[in-house]
Amino acid sequence: MDCLFCKIVEGEIPADVLYQDEKVIVFRDINPQAPFHALVIPRQHIPTLNDIADEDCELVGYMLKIAGDVADEHGFAEDGYRTVFNCNTHGGQTVYHIHLHLLGGKPMGWPPYQDTLKTPV
Repeated sequence: MDCLFCKIVEGEIPADVLYQDEKVIVFRDINPQAPFHALVIPRQHIPTLNDIADEDCELVGYMLKIAGDVADEHGFAEDGYRTVFNCNTHGGQTVYHIHLHLLGGKPMGWPPYQDTLKTPV
């Protein structure tokens, strides 16, 4: 399989790992969009959110729990943080192995891409 994140899981590609266990790995994003930006990925290869099976639901919930734990460990859980899953091309997914973005360390506006939205005339 030619999956970037599977290669990180297998140790073939180095990553700045912040946490790992038998289910997930958390590592810093190489193109951070916030002062703190990490990815939570399952060790199991699941290409997109559309591919999550019933038996994967516990794993996806676990990813969210670990994101909260990492936010707490890095000192920004109380101030707040953002978690994001992207799905397929229009959702901004570029690596087809589900991953949860964990962003923190600054106030975040909504919508996230305010500068790209056009205001109706």
